[in-house]
Amino acid sequence: MGYVITLQPVPTLPVSGTADLFPVNRIFCVGRNYADHAREMGHDPEREPPFFFLKPGQALLPEGRDFPYPSASHDVHYEFELVAAIGRGGTDIRVEDALNYIYGYAVGLDMTRRDLQLQAQKMARPWDAGKAFDLSAPCSAVAAASKIGHPKKGPIWLERNGKRVQSSDLSTLIWNVPEIIAQLSKLFSLTPGDLVFTGTPAGVGPVQRGDILHGFIEGVGELTVRVV
Repeated sequence: MGYVITLQPVPTLPVSGTADLFPVNRIFCVGRNYADHAREMGHDPEREPPFFFLKPGQALLPEGRDFPYPSASHDVHYEFELVAAIGRGGTDIRVEDALNYIYGYAVGLDMTRRDLQLQAQKMARPWDAGKAFDLSAPCSAVAAASKIGHPKKGPIWLERNGKRVQSSDLSTLIWNVPEIIAQLSKLFSLTPGDLVFTGTPAGVGPVQRGDILHGFIEGVGELTVRVV
């Protein structure tokens, strides 16, 4: 018995300092998880339960590859984030146990067709066309938590063409990583290979073809992406 169509390759990320690969399943993203970003998007940063949206695994763009400006949009934005890589599956995970389910961390960009996202919001429709398009999740190699620990604080920043456009600290997350994992596992059965983008600081903005995006999170890693 075989597959009736060609089986597509599993999306993967390299694991820092090794020849190993981290297979990627789903990509979960947390919306408005820094107070300053919530404000710049016109929302109250009050600590309400976090909300989530998804990108498919095929949205992954591993480090070293260019980001192709997507069709059907004239307003594509960068959003730089800490990424948690799930190593153990589970549901209804307790906050105090959540870090045990994380294999490691990476840095990533939640690229967004902002015009399509805002249009969907006005029409009370899903965000998929604005968020889940092909190659919309550039991501660095995964750094194993066994080597770097679990970052709770430290600078997070992004530069566009050498100019600092986003700058904050992981300690200012509205919902921290264990809380995010616990909340997410109430809604979905997490599986090994899931990635969780934990939210972006203020300063999001548009990109143009030819732009160079360079992001850094202390103790985790960095990522450089060219827009083509």
